[in-house]
Amino acid sequence: MIRLVIADDHPIVRAGLHALFGLEDDFEVVGEAATPDEAVIAAELESPDVVLMDLQFGNRATTTGADATRRIRALDAAPYVLVLTNYDSDADILGAVEAGASGYLLKDAPPHELIAAVRAAAAGESALAPVIASRLLDRMRAPEVSLSSREMEVLELVAAGQSNAQAATRLFISETTVKSHLAHIFSKLDVTSRTAAVSAARRRGILR
Repeated sequence: MIRLVIADDHPIVRAGLHALFGLEDDFEVVGEAATPDEAVIAAELESPDVVLMDLQFGNRATTTGADATRRIRALDAAPYVLVLTNYDSDADILGAVEAGASGYLLKDAPPHELIAAVRAAAAGESALAPVIASRLLDRMRAPEVSLSSREMEVLELVAAGQSNAQAATRLFISETTVKSHLAHIFSKLDVTSRTAAVSAARRRGILR
């Protein structure tokens, strides 16, 4: 029997997934979580084999699914984590994989593919949707477009319309440091402006 915790902030999504796995003889849903913190608690208390994890949990959550994944994978006898999300940017994918996720599927995956992926994750196997595996391979072939975590933070703030001074305040760094990060971003993306950097990053799937 595969013990499963479902972590998603939408009650309808949790109910749908609970019903889907309830149709399978080899699954038992032992817990649900509406926030990343609840997911970690459920992983500790219920000893699941797999945690099915969303990445974004709405405005009331101060952490992400990737944060929870990292904490869950650090537990003693840690369960496997399979990401199930709407987001397929490079930053999301790499963040989840680096946090220790065994697999990454999008919510438009057919039910049979999702069930097979959870079974694979429970067996300790990797379970990546084909589009995700292709994206990771593309990143491996083109490491020059990989941005550091700090560069990603700067670029995300720029994409949100923040000025250099505002980004510096948000990240507790100097405006000069922000400009330095932007220079590195421009170089990596082969652009010369903030607007072009955001456009190029979105086109490459680095930003949502």
